[in-house]
Amino acid sequence: MLSLAVLAGASPPVQAQITLTDDAGQTLRLDKAATRIVSLAPHVTELLFAAGAGERVVGVVAYSDFPPEARQLPQVGSYNQVDLEAVLALRPDLIVGWKSGNREQHLERLRALGIAVWINEPRNLDDVARSIEALGTLAGSTAVAQANADAFRRRHARLKADYSERPAVRTFYQIWDRPLMTVNDEHVIADVIRLCGGQNVFGSLAQLAPTIAVESVLAANPEAIVASGMDEARPEWLDQWKRWPALAATAADNLFFVPPDLIQRHTPRLLDGAEALCAHLETARSRRTASGAAHSAPAGTR
Repeated sequence: MLSLAVLAGASPPVQAQITLTDDAGQTLRLDKAATRIVSLAPHVTELLFAAGAGERVVGVVAYSDFPPEARQLPQVGSYNQVDLEAVLALRPDLIVGWKSGNREQHLERLRALGIAVWINEPRNLDDVARSIEALGTLAGSTAVAQANADAFRRRHARLKADYSERPAVRTFYQIWDRPLMTVNDEHVIADVIRLCGGQNVFGSLAQLAPTIAVESVLAANPEAIVASGMDEARPEWLDQWKRWPALAATAADNLFFVPPDLIQRHTPRLLDGAEALCAHLETARSRRTASGAAHSAPAGTR
């Protein structure tokens, strides 16, 4: 028996056009879900897999090492030095870039060649879940993306309920040693600090990842110093703060390490990093003396 659609001479349903605005404020239109996606940032690669689009990713940049399957994909340079010829050879129908990491001239060149470019720039934990949903829409994997975004939000809410109202801990997050770098309150790492009941001592600075002086840290006198470094090993330079025994963080032995992949990438694993950071700040609270280490005088004034 013929279906009503055939009897009526109807065509098979056509997938609706996908229209989404990216994190750079640009509207992207796709006639259909992308099937050949190139990722231009390690965190974007991880987000694409979280969105259920891993099988549609055909190229990545260096350090796209999670999940393990991503390590087998062709590389197209690094996030700040994209090999445009390598990208074109993969015949992508969608490129997902990183606003604060990729070079704008590379992105503009790809757009000029007629390739759809979507820009991602998570600035807080809520943006991670939103990014997963958006990438799932672009790749036609909305069911997986929605499930993983919802799971992220539930875990985020549990951590927020457990830690965000705890007594504040003045915290200095150290990205690197030379130059000495930190984050302001617009950075996703600062959102993790807030989630754990921490107060970013350099939150008011204008730059997203500013370079600062040692003297500024001594004047701010953080109760906790958190560093990540380059890999899974605790950076040796974290212990250099022991040169200033009057610094509140040093005096209380609150020099903490969180693996960078768990806190410096805008991915679902941020909540693994958040759990580690929240535990460290709880340790700092437990080490407070009766006089209150959080209210001790700046180290430079002793």
